[in-house]
Amino acid sequence: MRLRNIFVIGATLSLLGIGVPAWSEDDPKSCTELLSADTPAYVVCHWMATEEEARDIALFWGANDGENMKETTPLDREVVDCNAAGNSCPGDLEGDGAMHGDGDPEPDGYVDDGGTPECDPGTECAVKPEALKASAEDIKGAAQTPQGQALSKAAESGLRVWIDTDLTDDWKAGKLAEAVKAVGALAAQPGVAGIRFATQLGYDQTFTTAEEIDKFVAETSAALRIAAPGKKLAAHTLVPLFGCGVNDACKVEMTKKYPLLDPERIGAFLTKGQIDQLALDAGLLATEYATWKIDATEAQRNQWIQVRAKAWDAYAQIAAEDAVLTAPGSSQLTAVQARKTLTERVATPLQNDAAETVTLWTRWQDPNGTVNRVLGEKLATNATWQQLDRLDSVKPRLATVYDPATPEVDTATDLQKLAEVFGQVYLTTA
Repeated sequence: MRLRNIFVIGATLSLLGIGVPAWSEDDPKSCTELLSADTPAYVVCHWMATEEEARDIALFWGANDGENMKETTPLDREVVDCNAAGNSCPGDLEGDGAMHGDGDPEPDGYVDDGGTPECDPGTECAVKPEALKASAEDIKGAAQTPQGQALSKAAESGLRVWIDTDLTDDWKAGKLAEAVKAVGALAAQPGVAGIRFATQLGYDQTFTTAEEIDKFVAETSAALRIAAPGKKLAAHTLVPLFGCGVNDACKVEMTKKYPLLDPERIGAFLTKGQIDQLALDAGLLATEYATWKIDATEAQRNQWIQVRAKAWDAYAQIAAEDAVLTAPGSSQLTAVQARKTLTERVATPLQNDAAETVTLWTRWQDPNGTVNRVLGEKLATNATWQQLDRLDSVKPRLATVYDPATPEVDTATDLQKLAEVFGQVYLTTA
């Protein structure tokens, strides 16, 4: 990740005409010759001190039985005596005005609030770490839940596992700590790579202001970093403005229609390190841009050009997300149609180095109760699945979403089938 950031910065400097200094082979502090022959050219070695300088430094501190070292003392600190004549100090400072050392009793009236800052009424802006971390008993109990057992079965199937949950409602209800602790217990199960904590972020009706979204992402990300250290954090959203390309009328309308999906705000989640993976949904590509005669292929191309231009992949992993292969009952695509769709929605983002992974939905239920699938009932294969099965070379980059609460056959059988095609799975836990 650091190297990718360096490349981006270097390219920007070049465009601005700013030269990046290279270490000269004649530099006495260069130690590049110690590197192996196959070391990339951009890796350099530079001594902090030459051999002669290091010798002089050692002799200075070691001379006369370390006399110089013994005579060193901490830098003098400036201390103002408020009681001395001519000195004036503010009268509203905290404390009793006396010096205290470690182990001394606390001043009269001192109350330990845990260091928690004041919050707005009705909000929970800070939570002590112990309230977020799951205990060994919590983790053991989570393993016995249906979600924990599904995580285990997914890992056994060879799938890289992500927890797919949505903490927006918990955050708004002031129950973030409780929800994060439960997710942390599940994330501690073997094989879990990361947590997706928001879906359709800024697109659904959960938030009404951009400031709310910023606060939710900042607080939830910080809490999850404590509750599930080492796990990747992901979010799913849309950036409708990207599909417009250079069409100004389209950009004006998308900005007006989706004010909470500002690319700069979403990009800040990545540059601040709050999100490690960002999934961009393709759900609007086929219909949202028809007014400006922009079809799905052009809208997708516009989107990924913008993603590359903003160098989002220098800060986080970018994923494409699509449900285009599903249909009521099962996919009805012929082999030729399926191949064309996979080329457009899977191969193109990957080949253009726009998305590192592609998440394809294989089963979901609409509000009317209709089940949309790729496979047929009871995992019956079809032409679409056969074409998916041919993408073995990019299997590690393909992911799907699975809800163990609504199995097609049973969780173990379903996950084994998904593992034939996909390398990763987002397992719904709430």
